Amino acid sequence: MRNVHHFYGAGSLRRQVLFDVTCDIWPGEIVIITGPSGSGKTTMLTLAGALRSVQEGSMKILGDELRGASVRTRVRIRENIGFIFQLHNLLECLTARQNVQLALGKQSLPRAEIQARTDAILQAVGLGDHLDYAPRELSGGQRQRVAVARALVRRPKIVLADEPTAALDRQTGRDVVELLRQLARREGCAVLLVTHDNRILDIADRIMLLEDGHLGWFGAAVSPHAIHLLTALSHMPERDHLHTLLARVNESEFLEMLKTMAAESEQLLNVLDLGNHNSIQLLFENILEAISAKIAGFLSADGAVLLPLRDGQIRALNNADRPSAARTELAAQVAEGGEAIQVSGSGLGVGIDNILCVPIRGRHEKVRAVAQVVNKRGGASFTPADERAFRDLAGPLGLIVEAYQRVAQLD
Repeated sequence: MRNVHHFYGAGSLRRQVLFDVTCDIWPGEIVIITGPSGSGKTTMLTLAGALRSVQEGSMKILGDELRGASVRTRVRIRENIGFIFQLHNLLECLTARQNVQLALGKQSLPRAEIQARTDAILQAVGLGDHLDYAPRELSGGQRQRVAVARALVRRPKIVLADEPTAALDRQTGRDVVELLRQLARREGCAVLLVTHDNRILDIADRIMLLEDGHLGWFGAAVSPHAIHLLTALSHMPERDHLHTLLARVNESEFLEMLKTMAAESEQLLNVLDLGNHNSIQLLFENILEAISAKIAGFLSADGAVLLPLRDGQIRALNNADRPSAARTELAAQVAEGGEAIQVSGSGLGVGIDNILCVPIRGRHEKVRAVAQVVNKRGGASFTPADERAFRDLAGPLGLIVEAYQRVAQLD
């Protein structure tokens, strides 16, 4: 989604409900959108599902642009999306099994496989004993589970869920979101989920806040009481102050605060657990190498390398790409002095004529790495404009390097 705006009504009654919404959602990712009622969450979901026309901005689903798309294109896109809405929208004249089978109607599958997949997904949502029940014979929560099964039975590439656990008890709600998690991980399905249910926030890879039509991020989605408490912790950590603060919070507010902080803590623990896996370190290294190559392209250079610091010493991301002694010494000089340097001439390494060497700073202006861009194409020298362009990129790059160092326990 890029700069999406959406309006309802016309003339003097025209009202804007989405403002400049921009985000990316990737295969295998679970993204939760939270926020107060009336903030535009369902509108955003229905736009993503090609159920409404995109009025302003750009929205691409599986590579297809939705703005200005034909009806045929939108129908084709919807065939790859599983929808779960607040209202189950079941056909009352069909059984639970038939409602789910209906979702497979256009797929060229043997009848035996259709029935097997239908029965398996209904079993998975806890309705194995209710296959032939009509919707009127099911409770509200059971009807919602049928709707979930109907959305998942096609093994879609995208699932759009609007309050999928609203009518479910704790355990059934957990079972449903675990199914979504499995689908995302096993099939590479992207899941965009709107919810007010704090019990399921832990399944998200990212949490976004939509408020008054403006999209924000997880830090803003924490309850005001939790923000108040965390701010107080940083400014007045004495026990008496904390007791005074908590005394102002009633029981229901306190419970919600604990749930929110527990969800945050679980996500933090998950991140810390990831730090123990070499795969995460390798992922960061691959990301940083790809970023370096892209920067070299922007500066019309033959290549670029990023050299993080460890205990004040220069190291290579990959030992196989370890720079020459002269380049390592140059990087150490830049790390110590904190200023960019350009060097030309021989002795820099095989095939290297000139180098732009720039310090990369993380938080608190600490030098975290040194970037070296080599060989300006055409035999020219790097210009002050090249250095300024690199400085614009160096700020966000420094935060990524710092995160890598923490995860890889290099800091």
